[in-house]
Amino acid sequence: MKKKTVGFVIKNEEIATDIFSMWINTEIAAFAMPGQFVGVYTNDRSALLPRPISVCEVNKERNALRLVYRVVGKGTGEFSHLQSGRRIMLLGMLGNGYPTSAAKGKHAILMGGGIGIPPIVELAKSLSGCGGYVAKTADRVSIILGFRDAETFLVEELEQYGKVYIATDDGSLGTKGNVIDAMKAEDINPDIIYACGPMPMLRGIKHTAEERGICAYISLEERMACGVGACLGCVCTTTSKNSHSHVNNARICTDGPVFDSREVVI
Repeated sequence: MKKKTVGFVIKNEEIATDIFSMWINTEIAAFAMPGQFVGVYTNDRSALLPRPISVCEVNKERNALRLVYRVVGKGTGEFSHLQSGRRIMLLGMLGNGYPTSAAKGKHAILMGGGIGIPPIVELAKSLSGCGGYVAKTADRVSIILGFRDAETFLVEELEQYGKVYIATDDGSLGTKGNVIDAMKAEDINPDIIYACGPMPMLRGIKHTAEERGICAYISLEERMACGVGACLGCVCTTTSKNSHSHVNNARICTDGPVFDSREVVI
C-alpha cells in the first residue's frame, strides 16, 4: 500500500548529537515492513518533494512508526522541532523491504553503519520473533554497529534482539575500524548478511559476502527526489538488464532500497 496521508507526532527527541527519534501515529504503520521508508513533507511550500527517511520501528497495535534521522539540512532541521501532537504529512509505505524468510534456520548477521543503523532495529525484531512477529525466522542473530566514536545510539534497543558488537573509527569503543573488521575480530561466521550504511561499507560487505560464498542483502542509501520511481533520480547499476528498459539499471526507491548484493554494481 502506498498513499499520501496525515500523521501526528507522538514523541520527538534527540538521542545523540543531531540524531533524533520521532514516533508518529499514522494509518500506514499497519503496512510497514523492515527495510521500507517513508517520505516526510516539510511545511516549506517551495520544497515540493518529501524527505526520505527509513523506518526504524513499527508498533502496529498503536498505529505508530518510529523514524530516527540525522539533522543535515533545512527539512530535517524543521522535523527536529516538531512537538507532540503536531500534524505531519507522509508518503508511504515506499520501497521494498528485507527478505526475512531468506534467514530461516540460519545464523544471520545484521550490519549497520551510522544513520544506516535505524532500519536494523525493526529487522532484528522480525528475525528474532519479537515485536508482534509470528515466529522467529533466524536461528541466531548477531548485530554489528559502526560508529565514528563512543557516542552511540539504538544499542540498548538492539541488545534485546541479538548479540551486539560495536566498531568505532577511532577505537574508543569496541573494535577499532569498521563493521567488517569487527566481524573478523570476533570470528563471526554468518550464513547470511543484512546491511544498511554508507556506500564504502556496503562495498566491503559485498566483497566479503562473495569471498565467503554467502548471500548479502544491502539497503542502498541515495539522494531521492520523488520516491516513487518517476524521476529516475536514484538509479543504480545492476549486473543484469532490466526487463522493461533493457539496460543495466534499477531505481533504488522502487526496485530497492534493498538488493541482493550480487545483483548490483557498487
